[in-house]
Amino acid sequence: MYATTRREHDPAFFARPLSSNAILFSFLFEGFSRNYRISIRRRATSPNDVGYHLIPIITMRRLTGFSTLLALLPISVLAQATVEGRVELPKSHSAPVQAKRYEIVTKGGVLSTQPPLAVVYLDGAFPRPASLPVKQVTQKDLTFIPALLPVRVGTNVEFPNLDDTYHNIFSYSPAKRFDLGRYRPDERPIPSEVFDTPGLVTLRCDIHEHMRGLILVLDTPYFVMTDTDGRFRLRGLPSGHYTLKAWINSKTTREQSVELKNGETLHVDFP
Repeated sequence: MYATTRREHDPAFFARPLSSNAILFSFLFEGFSRNYRISIRRRATSPNDVGYHLIPIITMRRLTGFSTLLALLPISVLAQATVEGRVELPKSHSAPVQAKRYEIVTKGGVLSTQPPLAVVYLDGAFPRPASLPVKQVTQKDLTFIPALLPVRVGTNVEFPNLDDTYHNIFSYSPAKRFDLGRYRPDERPIPSEVFDTPGLVTLRCDIHEHMRGLILVLDTPYFVMTDTDGRFRLRGLPSGHYTLKAWINSKTTREQSVELKNGETLHVDFP
């Protein structure tokens, strides 16, 4: 027996918003139907005594048009490769992490998170989107949360004040020099800055000298932070030859050449 669901008679079914995959499928099927004539004929062996007969009428011209369509699809639709592995992190000398709170420490002029973390990213030439989501670095209990934030070039970062005191966030880093001035917890609009140059930006507070934060500005959409054991997994990557990098602190970035293939998972370790 074959069970069928008559969802086409359910008004709620048509009221549901289409996902990006559904929209893409309908778009491709529309092009497919133009290239094929679909006819129905009786078959005794089909489940409902109805069979579908496809009569291909594709021309080379239409094949070329379909190839052009694939070339214009977003990278995220065609990307299928995955990279996973582990980054060997420096030894931590602090207590175990609670609620994912980290601090920025300076030792010998080197800035890093404590406990240690790394940012793994795929280096290459990728198209830039028209817009990017807004990110936040909050000030809470006189600390920056998160202490380390990786963002893509062009990202607008807001700095909400959740403390019962004034803050004055600034940076003298070459990748971004700015000074937000003093502002209250209920400051509106929330003070923000656009980070449009790749590099490491050190955040400070002019009122609370012990506060430190880092924003790592990357010219790639493919990046991820490791866990405290150094493990990482990057999904949805385009196929091809690239350089995979692991940022560990302000003075240390390791890299390896990788060859990515659609549908495959590559294991890469940074010893």
